[in-house]
Amino acid sequence: MEDKFSIKVNLVDRYYPLKIDRKDEERIRRAARMINERVLQYKQRYADKDNQDFLAMAALQLAIKNLEWEEKENDQEIFGKLIEITDSLEEYIQRQSVL
Repeated sequence: MEDKFSIKVNLVDRYYPLKIDRKDEERIRRAARMINERVLQYKQRYADKDNQDFLAMAALQLAIKNLEWEEKENDQEIFGKLIEITDSLEEYIQRQSVL
């Protein structure tokens, strides 16, 4: 049986009910805090906009950061494969030079 329960997450003075796994609670609450902090930063910089604009900018900024992490992770995966290929080629060359 899954350990699900309900929480309410505050995003820019609105509460959203969520049914989540207990193990995800801290991550979800931290994510909500990050969003609220970004929105607050935009509110302090741009007084003539509304919360929808701030949420959109925060979402864009966080999505860009997420894509950067995905690309970095992909680069590390490719780098690991290149090391494997290099090792295989070095082994092959050593075997050929022995013959």
